[in-house]
Parts: sequence; C-alpha cells; structure tokens
Amino acid sequence: MGSTRRPDVPRAAHPAAGRGGPLDLAAARRILAVRPDNLGDVVLLTPALRALRAAAPTAGLDLLTSPAGVAAAPLIDDVDEALVASVCWQDAGGRPVEPGEQARLVDTLAARRYDAAVIFTSFSQSPWPAAFVCALAGVPVRVGASREFGGALLTHWVDDLPGGVHQVDRALLLLRRAGLPAADGHPRLTVPTQARARVRPLVEAGPYVVLLPGASCSSRRYDPDRFAQVAGLLAGAGLRVLVAGTRGEAALVDRVRAGAGPAGQGLAGSLDLPALAALLSGAAVAVTNNSGGAHLADAVRAPVVTLFAGTEREAEYRPRATRAVVLRRETPCSPCRAFTCPFEQECLDLAPAEVAAAALGLCARRPA
Repeated sequence: MGSTRRPDVPRAAHPAAGRGGPLDLAAARRILAVRPDNLGDVVLLTPALRALRAAAPTAGLDLLTSPAGVAAAPLIDDVDEALVASVCWQDAGGRPVEPGEQARLVDTLAARRYDAAVIFTSFSQSPWPAAFVCALAGVPVRVGASREFGGALLTHWVDDLPGGVHQVDRALLLLRRAGLPAADGHPRLTVPTQARARVRPLVEAGPYVVLLPGASCSSRRYDPDRFAQVAGLLAGAGLRVLVAGTRGEAALVDRVRAGAGPAGQGLAGSLDLPALAALLSGAAVAVTNNSGGAHLADAVRAPVVTLFAGTEREAEYRPRATRAVVLRRETPCSPCRAFTCPFEQECLDLAPAEVAAAALGLCARRPA
C-alpha cells in the first residue's frame, strides 16, 4: 500500500545535512565567497557579505565572481579582493569545457590557502561544481545549499532552503542555517568619492532622471520605442533625461535618448560602474528593466521604476531598499527563464504614460 507525505509534516532533512555543525569563522584567516554570476546577483549578495564580515572581522574576505559581476567589487566595502573566472558551470552557451582552465582555477584558489568557502546560488543553481573545485584546492570548510545530495563536497550542507524567497534572503538563510547570526537584508553599495567627482557636472546641472534601457537578454528589455516615448514624457515634465548603457548598447541608448529631444543626453560607454552608481544616487528617479541597473539603483537608494519582465518571479528580485514601483503584466507563461521571448512580450505590455506617471510619482516624493 503506497503512502504520501502529509502536507503538515515538515520535510525530513537528509542524514548528511548539517553534519558539519554550526559554522564558526572566528579563527578564519581567509574566506572566499563564491558567486560567479551577473552584476545584479553580486549586488544582491551584499547583505550576506556584511554578515560574513561581521562573523570574521579580522579575516580576509575575497569574492570569486564573473567578468560581469566583478564591476561591483569596488563598491563593496566588505570585499578585500575580487577573483574573476568564467566558470564552466555557469556557462549557458554550451562552450566546451577546458580541463586546463579548471585546473588553473584550482591552483589559484589553492595558492591563497582559504580557510573556508561559502558558495551562494539561486534556487536553480547547484553548489556542487564550485564545492568540487574548492575541495580540490584544499579549502577545508565548504558551505552551500542544495536539495540534491553531493557526497562530501560540502562540509556544511544545507538542504532545506525554501523556494520563492528573495535572493537576498536566500543568501542570508544559507548563513543562518549554517549557524551564523542574522543580518539586515538591504543591498548596499558605497560610491567612491572620485566617482562622484567625475559625474558632478551632470548632477549639478539640474534635476534629472536616469533611463537604463539595456538588459542581459532581449526577453527582459522594454520596447525601445516605448522607452523613447517615456523619455519624451519625462522631458515634457521639465526633467533632464540621461540615458545610460554600455558601449555595445550605443544604438539602443541613442534611440531612447532621441525621444527626449534637447533634454536628452546619451551616455553609452562613457560611465564605468562606480560613475553610474554616483549618477544614480543623485537622480530624481531611475527607470530600468529587471536588470543589474535596477539592483544598482536600489543599492544606492535611488527611487526606481522597474519594468519587470515575466522571466523571473517578482518576489525573488524586486527592489527592497529604496522607494520603488514595479510594473508588469501577469502572463500564464511566467516565470519562463527565457533569454528570448517566443511570443510578443505581453508581460512588458506597459503604456509609456503609465511608466512615466509612476516615475513622476516617485520624483514628487523624493526629499530635496
């Protein structure tokens, strides 16, 4: 006779989970935080990095991240050094795995003699490949979360993180379940003084909004012609419209900037991340896609309108440290996780007037 687990009975932990006991980093000399993901994911990790720093105030705290994520490192006070790697287990493009590349990463980590590695992941990612690399590098304490069993690769394996929680909370829950004290859950970046000086002429020329029309994949990008109409409506309200993006987004930035007419200024490729953070910190409001720019605005407390595609669950990624409006259309295909929308992006079917009204509403409530 078959049986099913009663819904009111908690899921039983795996016998191997928690075998490392409470995590104690008091004697650690060097700790590695592992998050080789996008810029926004690194920004959302900042509360967990603060918690690690509080648990081991005298230890060196390094961050292993991706070429995209490393841009945030100069703005994170708690990180001593950032290591950059394009790791094979985060590659969605299917490029061949190069054994020599993995061996070099192991050698790099081994040479630094880390006492502990904490591997942070989203709900859909596995800590086991990173744990294997850290084990080969001789890192004695390896912390991570997964519902799947991976043997002895994690010394502190957490197997019961809930699904659907905000990514900030997921990282903090990993630390809490491993035995570290709780920390506040607000992303935070520190803007360097030099970056503020570089953008001062832009900041002091009068009230402005920042539009960030780019995103890491097309499925997350609001229609550029509609974005241009938003730019025009904000310019019509008397605001300067600064449209920023990477050098590779120059055509997109110019297309949106044109909608603002003489009040618009394109900044494609002219700002590094610290300068963009400085610009955002002085903005009346920012309008972004659900991208790294939204998390950047949140972390420097810029009011932000996030145009949230149905690729992800809003509850897992929405801004939480600043005043924000999240706009989206509910669709049955969400969350799709798709890089390219096979439909008509109904989840971003937002009228420019609605977007502009949300932005102006946040402007009106920002203290002078």
